[in-house]
Amino acid sequence: MKTASEQFRMYGYDGIGIASLMKAAGMTQGGFYKQFENKEALECEATELALNDNFELWAKTIKGKSDPVAALKAWYLSPQHVSTVGHGCAYATLAAEANRQRPALQTTFNRAVTRQVDHLAEALGDQPDSRTEAIQAMSQMIGALILARAVEDADLQHEILTACQKPCASKS
Repeated sequence: MKTASEQFRMYGYDGIGIASLMKAAGMTQGGFYKQFENKEALECEATELALNDNFELWAKTIKGKSDPVAALKAWYLSPQHVSTVGHGCAYATLAAEANRQRPALQTTFNRAVTRQVDHLAEALGDQPDSRTEAIQAMSQMIGALILARAVEDADLQHEILTACQKPCASKS
């Protein structure tokens, strides 16, 4: 399952087939059909695993921090995270594909996003806009990681990561 999770993050749901997934896992195609009804079932389980891993990493990163968003940004928006696509954030690699997949996959993302937002909002404490701040921070970080991975210019990549580690600029 872990291998499938990594392979989907590397190549996307439609970018890798059963034969390649099984080869990467050291299994045969016949073994796949003994464990899964179809590729979509594997996609859901592998994605759920990746999203649970995301949750655990985020929870570990913010635990006991006075500024959980700053702690997340420092870890999440790093060159190391940019370069670890297969082991990195499943939101940044797979969320844009979820709406083109079967509804079960969207349900998997829905549960994970809700859980992640609720946990971050709780970590922000008793503030009137903690849920909004959690959604904004999560969206900004994921978007920044996607953009940083999309560009080849190291200076621009650094600029994207650095700019998004700062609080959002607002006009008054």
